[in-house]
Amino acid sequence: MAGLKHVRVAVDIGGTFTDGIAVDEETGRVDVAKALTTPDDPGLAVGEVIGDLIARLADGQAGVASRVSEIVHGTTLVTNALIARRGARSALLVTRGMRDALEIRRELRYHLYDLNLQLPEPLTPPSLRFEIDERCDAHGRVLVSPDRDAVAAVARELRAAGVESVAVCFLHAYLEPKHERLVGSWLQTMLPDVPVTLSSDIVREVREYERMTTTVANAYTRPLMARYLHTLETRVRDLGVRAPLRIMLSNGGFTSAAVAASVPIALLESGPAAGVISAAHAALELGDATRVLAFDMGGTTAKAAVVIDGQPNVTHSFEAARVARFRRGSGLPVLVTSLDLIEIGAGGGSIAHTGALGTLAVGPQSAEGRPGPACYGRGGTELTVTDADLLLGYIDPAAFLGGRMTLDVRQAEIVAGALGRQIGCDPIATAVGVREVVDESMAAAARVHIAERGYDPRDFVLVATGGAGPVHAVSVARKLGIGRILCPIAAGAGSCLGLLAAPARAVRSVSRECLLSDYDPVRIAGGLRELGEQIESELRSAGSGAGEMSWQLEADMHFAGQGHSVSVPLAWTPSLAGPPAASIRAAFLAEYQRVFGPAPNEAAAIRIAGWRLSGIGRRSAGRAFFRRPDADDQPVAQQQRRIWDQQAGGFALAPVVMRSSLSPGCRLQGPLVIQEDESTLVVPVPASVSMLPSGAILVDISES
Repeated sequence: MAGLKHVRVAVDIGGTFTDGIAVDEETGRVDVAKALTTPDDPGLAVGEVIGDLIARLADGQAGVASRVSEIVHGTTLVTNALIARRGARSALLVTRGMRDALEIRRELRYHLYDLNLQLPEPLTPPSLRFEIDERCDAHGRVLVSPDRDAVAAVARELRAAGVESVAVCFLHAYLEPKHERLVGSWLQTMLPDVPVTLSSDIVREVREYERMTTTVANAYTRPLMARYLHTLETRVRDLGVRAPLRIMLSNGGFTSAAVAASVPIALLESGPAAGVISAAHAALELGDATRVLAFDMGGTTAKAAVVIDGQPNVTHSFEAARVARFRRGSGLPVLVTSLDLIEIGAGGGSIAHTGALGTLAVGPQSAEGRPGPACYGRGGTELTVTDADLLLGYIDPAAFLGGRMTLDVRQAEIVAGALGRQIGCDPIATAVGVREVVDESMAAAARVHIAERGYDPRDFVLVATGGAGPVHAVSVARKLGIGRILCPIAAGAGSCLGLLAAPARAVRSVSRECLLSDYDPVRIAGGLRELGEQIESELRSAGSGAGEMSWQLEADMHFAGQGHSVSVPLAWTPSLAGPPAASIRAAFLAEYQRVFGPAPNEAAAIRIAGWRLSGIGRRSAGRAFFRRPDADDQPVAQQQRRIWDQQAGGFALAPVVMRSSLSPGCRLQGPLVIQEDESTLVVPVPASVSMLPSGAILVDISES
């Protein structure tokens, strides 16, 4: 019990399972829990997982819950609400003349030749959009001020319409927010129970449509997130835990529950971002892994991201609720800082079927947790990736979830046979085909993702997380030409490891266009300090002191006449003026060349479009990756099981090793299967397998 006063808990909601990890940062003890996700009330599964972790830690002793120091939570609630359109009845107030901006969009077609093109419906219908007589010009000068009586009339209509949330997005409010703040204060007085979202509080950037959709999406999900977090905090208190609740953001950091409730749009990629942080943190142990591919495959989807020199790639725009799931431009654009991920419609629950040409296809439809794969015995009637893995011997039907769930091999055979008859194959050949199709689709997507960023996949180390990630990681790596695969401890709950390794983080941006020749470092310093004060306030609410904060500054820049910018990292501290113009120019030319190649004309005029400031607060102690205490120096306990040998093209006996029986420094040879409660590492080819000091497993297939 002595070390339990520094226990940190992480819980992540996935499409199929809700995962949880508890880490004692003094002893390195790691406990893992899983429960099937409860879509109708996600907090039910979260409470179940936290209760299970507390019971494991207590080991029959009382008082453990009070020793939990922090809970970090990742959730897909915001994303799911946008996809399923389960948000609040929300209204939008705009500058007169801008009412139809949500309908006009960007006048782009994401598929030029599709005559039946579908576009995402706006989250706020025309009947709940209201025009206000106010106007600032493109320089931020006030032309028309809003009238309180006119806003009061709108407020009466909002009350009569039963509106639950309001978004305010005025033209040029990114330059001059005073009108939004004034109208927002009036609305809060007139409608005290209705939350008001101002675009100038969420995103102070140009591009009217994107700024408006971001503001509306935040208002749409805000009541839902507030209710969810309030209920979750109550459930946590009922378990005896008094620790603060932190929420993972899309940007790779966490924030307080209060901030998350008011800015839920920042949580869009909460769970997947944690998986990338987990992979980046785990790869540090290798020392020479400067290029890492984070590969996270769960029950519903797989995601991949590039990490260079320990830093994940970042993007500042995102698409939510796509009509055509994997077509860029078919969703709602959202201006949030997010780790740069690619989503692949391939998870353990992805459904196999015949495509338009009668050939085998997998996904993007998923059986998810309900009914789940056929082998779950919960009513699933279609062959999934998990069913195929079970038939190929890669998953132990009696040891799934540590034996808490028994898989039905016969049911998997039945659905494989049904699909096999459509393509002229027996059940095993069908399962092999499903495995090959899904691995190739994941490898192809990752290959493009890496190449678009200017890298060669053969230079990478693949870090596998997620319940299905270690099952498929070696096969995917072989297709990419990657020679080393790293599987952290508790990889099946890998996103939770990332939750515990993430720092507190806050990001603010502002559009301030000017030519670099007109740039005034003293003038811009005032605006940056204002952003810095907002960031400090948010980081303090997440438990960070002033001495724990560091800063990252970026300028969005382009050559004059170009329409889009590159983000240029710059050195800056809050006590100084803005960076000197000469260093900004040099940094821009270097970044432009890295991204696009040599500049077309280095003497051309350079324009600054805006600034983005990130504050990084308290970081984890970084000890969430120690091996479990149940590992010892006993000889490796091995069984034998028939698994599909990819090189031989048939079944062969292979050792099955319990991961808890391995000790650091232990070396094995593939083919083999390494099993643990929350996942299974499958090495279906000859390989060198070793356990590192942290308990992570390194698979080297470079010679193979």
